[in-house]
Amino acid sequence: MLKAELLEIIANGENSGVEFKRDDCRPEQLAKEIVAMANLRGGMILLGVEDDGTISGIQRRNLEVWVMDTVFAAKVHPMIIPFYEEVALEEGKRVAVVSFPLGTTKPYVLRHNNREEIYIRVGSTSRPATREQQARLFASGEILHPELLPVAGTSFKSLDLERLRDYFINVIHDFDVPKSDGAWIQRLIALGFMVKVLESTPVCTIAGLLLFGVSPRRFLRQSGIRVLVFEGNDKTYRALLDRVLDGPLVGLWHINEGGERMLTDTGFGLIDRFAEIVHPFVSEESDIINENFRRERRWLYPLEAMREACINALAHRDWTRSVDIEVGCYSDRMEFISPGALQNTMTVEKMIAGQRSPRNPLIVEVLRDYGYVEARGMGVRTKIIPLMRQQNRVEPIFEATDDYLKTILPRRKTCIYGMP
Repeated sequence: MLKAELLEIIANGENSGVEFKRDDCRPEQLAKEIVAMANLRGGMILLGVEDDGTISGIQRRNLEVWVMDTVFAAKVHPMIIPFYEEVALEEGKRVAVVSFPLGTTKPYVLRHNNREEIYIRVGSTSRPATREQQARLFASGEILHPELLPVAGTSFKSLDLERLRDYFINVIHDFDVPKSDGAWIQRLIALGFMVKVLESTPVCTIAGLLLFGVSPRRFLRQSGIRVLVFEGNDKTYRALLDRVLDGPLVGLWHINEGGERMLTDTGFGLIDRFAEIVHPFVSEESDIINENFRRERRWLYPLEAMREACINALAHRDWTRSVDIEVGCYSDRMEFISPGALQNTMTVEKMIAGQRSPRNPLIVEVLRDYGYVEARGMGVRTKIIPLMRQQNRVEPIFEATDDYLKTILPRRKTCIYGMP
């Protein structure tokens, strides 16, 4: 947001879609305003502005983390994904702008003191919803997969158009490619990659942004993968590598002269970038020189098992949780931590047996279109488990809690030479 635009909003004062707040308010006070606006038409909260429009500036340290985790994640239900930005004004003062669209899974509630309270916006005030108003909110709400939730702050320009064209033409072989931005938006809304919320400008869904977004983490901070590498068996003060990968899930391909689809040098998707960055830490060169005077590379874990564990973490995680996927490389194992409990009635036993119950079916289907996900959708049973048994002589370990699913690939003491 531009400085002049923000000053104009402040000058116009509070209304049904704009609220001013100091940043030292209690989390439940801020959540109350968010819930009320989400139950109306969405809105914008300016932190660091007094009720009368005086700009006091933000004072709280790590304000974005507090807003995302302490307010939105802990106090607002169902989950809303806001767009957060800070704007610098005169005298070194900064104002935080927290915007979010109309909620699509009404009614939204404030969770506080073991209670759930429903609020609505009336003019510039938020007040408890009456029984009749609550009934209307329930009637207007929709039940949908979280991957179809709108991501505030995004637009058609947030998506990689070249990657979308490649998906249409070369992946699903749909040559009726839209010719204008308006036609693109209509098609993407129909496919679930964008969503229109009443009269507001269409925005990306979680699925659309994750699959084809130019920089998904700018708008959805839990997107991407955090990769950590340690020398020992536990987390230490200093990591050999601590890097967060950002980018669209899918790669950008081109057709070479032989008619083969090849991944472009600059078109790596998140899955491909993960494979590239982690390889030096999960492979070693042999001390033995082969008949071609080359040192063979030995792999500490089966490549397909690592790739499948990474894809599963991305495809099946709970995207409403503002926590990174974390991949840890240790001296004795690899760990893939996917945020969120197992979906529906899924259990580790059912997963190992091959039962399928995707939390994010649209993301899974697109990854299957690209070949990232195997056709049967049983990668744990058909890839991770047999490959670990065959090549590492150990069983993979799966730990499921209310907060995450952890996939552990134990390292084989004797390395595997010459694996492709």
